[in-house]
Amino acid sequence: MRIVSGKFRGKIIVAPKNLPVRPTTDMAKESLFNILNNYYHFDQVEVLDLFAGTGNITYEFGSRGTESITAVDLDRDCTRFIRKTSEAMGLDSVKVYQEDAIQFLKKAYQTWDIIFADPPYDHPQVEQIPDVVLDRELLKEGGMLVLEHSEDHDFSDHPGFYDSRKYGRVHFTLFIPESDQE
Repeated sequence: MRIVSGKFRGKIIVAPKNLPVRPTTDMAKESLFNILNNYYHFDQVEVLDLFAGTGNITYEFGSRGTESITAVDLDRDCTRFIRKTSEAMGLDSVKVYQEDAIQFLKKAYQTWDIIFADPPYDHPQVEQIPDVVLDRELLKEGGMLVLEHSEDHDFSDHPGFYDSRKYGRVHFTLFIPESDQE
């Protein structure tokens, strides 16, 4: 995986082959960050990276100056890798939690500007993620949930739906609170 932009632009990060992950492709990641760049100053946001896997999205935010990043993944080897890589890159503000992402959301007390969720495409609770985030008001004013998913899901009728984009086999659906849509 390659960091697309920021102070670590071009840096290649090699994850162990035994991690149970499907990292977001560089093309999709670059496109997503081009969209987000129109809404946010990355050095002024707090980010939650759910189903963080290799930490691909965490490092991209960190490279762009985001100083508060929370990465959550259930897999112990993934969280170890994210901690080790973040420390090696000097990303001191990355907090890593080994926990089920849905359970983390259900008990979270903090709010974030951007929540990025990249669950396994066959995760049985994919459809619940926008509901939990929006019902629990986990986004700050002006905040956005970005959900990466397969073509098997269509969220266009969801009350928090804002936009959707497709890059190859990668689908991103963007959600914002209904109060921000008015």
